[in-house]
Amino acid sequence: MKETVLEEGLTQLQLNGVDKEDAAKQLHRYIAEIELFNPAYGLVKVRDRQELIVKHILDSLAPYNQIKAILQRIHNSSNNIADAGSGAGLPGIPLAICMPDVTFTLVERMGRRAGFLRNVQAALSLSNMEVQESDIDNAELSGRFDIIVSRAFRPLSNELYKHQVRMLSHGGIIAAYKGRKDAIDEEMLALLKTVGEAERPAIASWDAIPVTVPFLNDERHLLVIRQ
Repeated sequence: MKETVLEEGLTQLQLNGVDKEDAAKQLHRYIAEIELFNPAYGLVKVRDRQELIVKHILDSLAPYNQIKAILQRIHNSSNNIADAGSGAGLPGIPLAICMPDVTFTLVERMGRRAGFLRNVQAALSLSNMEVQESDIDNAELSGRFDIIVSRAFRPLSNELYKHQVRMLSHGGIIAAYKGRKDAIDEEMLALLKTVGEAERPAIASWDAIPVTVPFLNDERHLLVIRQ
């Protein structure tokens, strides 16, 4: 791959309404921050910059158009998205860069990583982003969000599902980045077996939307659970 893998990837993703040049500049700054702090903080496991771009940055942006479409269908005026277990800010920061009209709350329980997220927020002047240093189970954010995104996060247990539902506004959506469809089917089957009858109709309304990550052959889906 060429050094311009980020710009080529953004072109392939065809992000509706995004200025590709401006986004690329901000994303390169973000990548530099990850590379600077990664040796000390262990933010991501990558061999080089190209792997970081493909497996983390472009992967975070792959369902951008689907997430934008969900926001438009919800028709809430707030446009608030939470990134549950944000870690290095993935997918929250790439999405916040490309969605300046949406407010992102990055929920991260580890203090050093939360500090890294605040540093990135300041370095990139991301006024549409805030950091909540908390475990998702204890976050006092009830009823605030139109969408909760998560990536490389723990499987959706009954307890985790209830905590995320509590954080959603009326008609809100859970949108989890996942891999293979068969693994998603197993995860959702296990979840449906553990929830009560009252929650089951809501959880039954779910889809696994295929997404394509430029330069990556691995299977990727966005698991969308509607309330």
